Amino acid sequence: MNQPSRRDRTRPAELVLFSAGLALFAGLIILMSTRHFGASVISTGVVFIVVLVVVAMLALTQKPDDDERLDLDEQDRGH
Repeated sequence: MNQPSRRDRTRPAELVLFSAGLALFAGLIILMSTRHFGASVISTGVVFIVVLVVVAMLALTQKPDDDERLDLDEQDRGH
């Protein structure tokens, strides 16, 4: 069985880091506009969760390519 590529292994980390970056950006914007630290922290958490869910849903809509289908078939057969 083939080992997953480095890109396949780091894909989840990319999605989480992307969500964290957008959340920090939104949190900083709210902190600079309201100067209320509590609202900034809460909005950062909310934005992180929302972006993570949206990105995960978009990732689920991608159709698998031939290599992924072959890998899924091998896993189903137990090889």
